[in-house]
Amino acid sequence: MLTKNIKFRNFGLNKFNKKIKNFFEKLIKEDNEILNSLKITYKDKYSKKRISKFKNFSKFLIIGMGGSILGSRSIFNFLKDKINKDFDFVDDLEDTKLKKKRVKKFKQLNLIISKSGSTLETVSNFNNEFENKSENIFITENKKSDLTKIAQKLKSEIIHHNNFIGGRYSVLSEVGMLPAELMGLRVEKFRKFNSLIRNKKFVNSLIQNVSSTLNMIRNNKLNSIILNYDKKSSDLFLWYQQLIAESLGKKGKGILPIVSNMPSDNHSLMQFYLDGVKNNFFTFFYVDDVTKKKIKHNDLLFSFSSYLKSKKFSDIKMSQFNATQKVFKRKKIPFRSFIIKNRTEESLGELFVFFILETILLGKALNVNPYDQPAVELIKSETKKFLSKT
Repeated sequence: MLTKNIKFRNFGLNKFNKKIKNFFEKLIKEDNEILNSLKITYKDKYSKKRISKFKNFSKFLIIGMGGSILGSRSIFNFLKDKINKDFDFVDDLEDTKLKKKRVKKFKQLNLIISKSGSTLETVSNFNNEFENKSENIFITENKKSDLTKIAQKLKSEIIHHNNFIGGRYSVLSEVGMLPAELMGLRVEKFRKFNSLIRNKKFVNSLIQNVSSTLNMIRNNKLNSIILNYDKKSSDLFLWYQQLIAESLGKKGKGILPIVSNMPSDNHSLMQFYLDGVKNNFFTFFYVDDVTKKKIKHNDLLFSFSSYLKSKKFSDIKMSQFNATQKVFKRKKIPFRSFIIKNRTEESLGELFVFFILETILLGKALNVNPYDQPAVELIKSETKKFLSKT
């Protein structure tokens, strides 16, 4: 067990790199704002009292790109059964149809998030979605930008984005926790850093996991494929995909994270995973949701498929999960697995902490800066040059 909420199986390579352990021990002693945001003691930049009036709203629209929105969207979808409010997320560049879906009688809050305050898609989407009757909160750095100018003109609330936390690491800062508060979730339940770093099983599993991953990178296995058996976790792994790719993809190094939705990809990509090029390693992910829903009984059909009688859909999915792992083991394909025992704020917070620490430690081991993204900034500046010419 990684924790009481998460059953974890490592890659089985029995790797324990002392260098990774030293990186970890130094990291947790750093005055690091990213790590601080994972702690229960982190001071959010918003006042709970001032945002309390918005908790009675029933309609929320979150506008952002990348790490500014993926964290809150993964929280919403992973825990949607606990949330009784209507949230929409705009994180693409298109003429959306969200306005047609809105019901006028409900109060709506727009939450616009951009660290720089000038993210092209976010500014464009807010201009497209803006309505005079909506309330607005802006989360952005404390500096002059497109969004601060707009917020000041609208006399809207501005919450300062922590200057030292990049978007992909911001999920447990105000960027992810303010939306979580508005969803009716308990922020303190997400921030599990302090208890986790005192948990020997968690720390040892983390270090072994990073050590094994580093060994696979050195053996030219550079594709990290997530076999996701939980539809509600799809956005969690889009967040993870950005975290790994943007943090480690530098100096000709890094890992390519690929999200594969199961069991549907059994019928498309699995043949390649099993018998194709062997430059991949895998993560199996399953949430053990308690469900009583059984396959509809039909005597005629069950006479030909009796093995399905009295079975739940979750039984089928778990059988596929276990069978696929057995085949991978037989074929000596490297994999790790996560089984989430409880779908709660705590379990999701533990996953956020594990993946963030994993990423930072891999960056240090690969001798790349896990906190910047210089190549992406080139595209942003070139795009604005083209727009200025037209």
